[in-house]
Amino acid sequence: MWFDSGRVCLDLLATRTPQGAEAIHDGDELRLWLVGAGLVPDRTPLGRLGPDWVEAFRRLRRDVDSLVRAELAGSAPEEDALARVNAAAAGPPPGVCAVRDREGHLVRELCGGVECAGLLATVARDAVELLTDPGDLALLRSCGGDGCARLYL
Repeated sequence: MWFDSGRVCLDLLATRTPQGAEAIHDGDELRLWLVGAGLVPDRTPLGRLGPDWVEAFRRLRRDVDSLVRAELAGSAPEEDALARVNAAAAGPPPGVCAVRDREGHLVRELCGGVECAGLLATVARDAVELLTDPGDLALLRSCGGDGCARLYL
């Protein structure tokens, strides 16, 4: 399910194929992606990730995909998509703290609970950073294989 594209916002795009195959059907699959992408440490307790979470991440994925592909094509971004990504990016990301694991090592943990908006903010900020960084934009590539449209650095 998880493709390391070099940016978490591009990793989210890889959860849907160009042919429309969906990798995030429900909250359990979203949870797997959130952990696999490193947004949520695997030992972080997450409540039920309902259809609203799934739809919010799919909407962000559509918007980021639209913006990144417009940038690659040298065309103007869709203004509504840009506004939605900016609004999501403006939200506070989850708090992080260092805690000791059972062996006494410091590990990263999310503090203060896990909110959908905070995780969306993290991915949206990554997209804003990508789209406004000339160095990363110069590295942005689209897969050239038949039927492959994955984006990566």
